Amino acid sequence: MAVLGSVGLRLWGPAPALSQSLRAFSTTHGAAAAVSAEQLAEKLRAQKREEQKQEASVPGMRCGEPKNPVLRWVRELSQVSKQLQRVHPNVLAKALKHSVLYQNEELVVIDKPYGLPVHGGPGIQNCITDVLPILAKMLDGMKAEPLHLCHRLDKETTGVMVLAWDKDTAHRIQCLFKTRQVEKKYWTISVGLPVPSEGLVDIPIVEKEVKSHQSHYKMTLAPNYRVSPENGKMVKVRRNRDAHSAVTRYRVLASSPSCSLLELQPITGVKHQLRVHLAYGLGCPILGDHKYAHWSKLAPQKLPENTLMRLGLEQAKVRHLPLHLHAHQLTLPAGTSGDKQLHLVCRPPRFFTNTLKRLKLEIPESLEK
Repeated sequence: MAVLGSVGLRLWGPAPALSQSLRAFSTTHGAAAAVSAEQLAEKLRAQKREEQKQEASVPGMRCGEPKNPVLRWVRELSQVSKQLQRVHPNVLAKALKHSVLYQNEELVVIDKPYGLPVHGGPGIQNCITDVLPILAKMLDGMKAEPLHLCHRLDKETTGVMVLAWDKDTAHRIQCLFKTRQVEKKYWTISVGLPVPSEGLVDIPIVEKEVKSHQSHYKMTLAPNYRVSPENGKMVKVRRNRDAHSAVTRYRVLASSPSCSLLELQPITGVKHQLRVHLAYGLGCPILGDHKYAHWSKLAPQKLPENTLMRLGLEQAKVRHLPLHLHAHQLTLPAGTSGDKQLHLVCRPPRFFTNTLKRLKLEIPESLEK
């Protein structure tokens, strides 16, 4: 993963105000003040040495840098995500240019990085939408018209993302998504093993307010049936009029004692559909999905001891784990951009493959690209 910027550290000397105050004193007072300043500086240096000593005493840490490889790549990922929000738009556009997977006269397909939002909003300085005009000029010359979004991915989701050179093409592809003519396949690492190992989740989803000490909104299931407590039979319930139909195919690609590598194929496109169906429908939440780790509160995901041991993490550090959800493949129907179907495939990012190795989850050879 390319580092898009660097954070410089500055060692500050005496503040300007302090220097001005020292000059205002007489020679005698100045000498006394200088001694006090020197003593203060030495005290600060001693405090810094003590802090570094305490950091070094913590397992896996040395001067603030984690020795544990998992903590190290998690920190690197966090830093890169933050840098994406700080860099100049030209730098971000150049990074997206390097992530181009496919390009023709109608489409540009990029590998969306982790932590980069598609649209702007409160607290967001950089997003994909804002740099599309710059990216277009980098790809097709200074007279190029801005690129257009054909669909969106969540901020934490990585992988295949389609852009169009003109509004008509973008609108045509957006209609294909809405009418479910685009085949989408995601890879994810789940906590637990779904039973059965292949199936279909067909449960409507609705957004609800979670009333707790920290009230918030979440998507959740709104099933059409429930189990009767009297006789254990399935009973049809009244449909929630605010619920959206949501259908997800899934299959297990690899599994270990506590985690699985899954292929997900969303038939519909409801907000957070994959995350909700896995967490609440199959009882196998996505690794790093802290939003849907608990219903009644916002708190870090609770991982099994076996998973913590394989990852080399303590439960207190789990909050740093990123969401492991990757848009692996999109298939556009024939005629969208050429006579044949267009298969767009993107390998998972480094943090995803690192997790697979630690959890001893192997991608089947038939799916290796």
